Amino acid sequence: MVPIVCHKNQEERLKKVNCLSPTGNGFNLRADQHLEYHHFSEPVYHGNGPHCTNICSTNYDYNSYDYCDGRDSSETDTMLQDGRPPGDGDNHALLEGSKKPPKESSIFMALQILVPFLLAGFGTVSAGMVLDIVQHWQVFKNLPEVFILVPALLGLKGNLEMTLASRLSTAVNVGKMDSPIEKWNLIIGNLALKQVQATVVGFLAAVAAVILGWIPEGKYRLDHAILLCSSSVATAFIASLLQGIIMVGVIVGSKKTGINPDNVATPIAASFGDLITLAILAWISQGLYYCIGMFSFLSPLVGFFFLALTPIWIVIASKHPATRTVLHSGWEPVITAMLISSIGGLILDTTVSDPNLAGMVVYTPVINGIGGNLVAIQASRISTYLHLHSTPGELPEEAKGCYHPCSTFYGSGVNHKSAQVLLSLVIPGHLIFLYTIYLMKSGHTSLTPIFIAVYLLAAMLQVFALLWIADWMVHHIWRKGKDPDSFSIPYLTALGDLLGTALLALGFHILWLIGDRDGDVGD
Repeated sequence: MVPIVCHKNQEERLKKVNCLSPTGNGFNLRADQHLEYHHFSEPVYHGNGPHCTNICSTNYDYNSYDYCDGRDSSETDTMLQDGRPPGDGDNHALLEGSKKPPKESSIFMALQILVPFLLAGFGTVSAGMVLDIVQHWQVFKNLPEVFILVPALLGLKGNLEMTLASRLSTAVNVGKMDSPIEKWNLIIGNLALKQVQATVVGFLAAVAAVILGWIPEGKYRLDHAILLCSSSVATAFIASLLQGIIMVGVIVGSKKTGINPDNVATPIAASFGDLITLAILAWISQGLYYCIGMFSFLSPLVGFFFLALTPIWIVIASKHPATRTVLHSGWEPVITAMLISSIGGLILDTTVSDPNLAGMVVYTPVINGIGGNLVAIQASRISTYLHLHSTPGELPEEAKGCYHPCSTFYGSGVNHKSAQVLLSLVIPGHLIFLYTIYLMKSGHTSLTPIFIAVYLLAAMLQVFALLWIADWMVHHIWRKGKDPDSFSIPYLTALGDLLGTALLALGFHILWLIGDRDGDVGD
């Protein structure tokens, strides 16, 4: 995500630091930071000597010095325009002109995460209750492929909203949103990029839903396929724009209040994202479904309108180098994640078609949303840590070796602590959300002890696996020189949807087999 200073070795780096330190003759550190911020690349010092002598010259040639020693920067370099992560040690921090975030205790971390985590949880509970209601609408009954769209479109918060939150959170933590001009360039470029991705992913999700719905029976209706495409594209576009604006406000507000945005941005991104997306999908699809007979032209017109806006967003996103890179190379994780979520949607569609398992619907957004929120926090924190302590393609010493559950959850490192805190939130969080659903008299399943035990076991297995996978995936992506914020979170939240839906379906099948068959609660 951050433009990286590529030094040949640590010794040469320290020499350059000594040259740029405030003790140099007449060289001002703040001026150095200002020049760094505005695209100056400091040259070889005046004369034909090495990079630095014992006493640095006060005259500099600002036209030829290459911080990267002539090497091309990686694709992570443009993610945050003109930023460089500080390495280990105070000297390198002086060179970078950025500050490391303060150390967080487990309690402090948990307190920061708790409120947005609960907000996000209540948002997913609301989405589950809405889905439990709209599953009885005509469009969901007569066009079951809409169920396949649900995880894919709800997964947009993992593909887009959480990725945006993670990118901007890292930008804040490395000091690249201190300049108002650069801040708004990043914000506008990222919002435009997100609208392009939302439109394309919405269209592809509808195509996947049509194909997956066609496979079992071998038939489909063209008007239904057009309705799915129009509903999906319109929902993705509108929901993404609303959530993106909210997300920017959260990031900027976190910066001003001194809260670590890594802890709050990704859960708040999902607080009402599921509810907004699901409500928009239900309303648009139901409205277009009623228009099939009398106003058949309306569905293709809606889809064409939102697709026609795509070139405008592409032009805006191309203006900023940070988003231009993602626009060209950031499609693989987004599209792959959409396909993974669509498989989860197929599982959901197959399961809810059985009246005996209808109670699963209300809990699906909850378990999927909570798992995705928690793993996105961990991925964002690991990504920020790597940006602050290493360069793309190189792992810190403590991150090298085999990745197994012990290496993820046991240790005193900051990432070990965050994994422990996040895993500890699963059971109390889900108990609160289950009780909320019970109080609202929603769903079709009573909260029996055996149901609670099976549900909590599925939730724990899901989050445990996701945090373990995140530890490996983020470091693996970083070692390949790619940006973890853009590449890891879509995969992880999509895997959360797939694991959550599959484990929940398995749990409901087990409950049915052992005789826990209460299916009329909430009717």
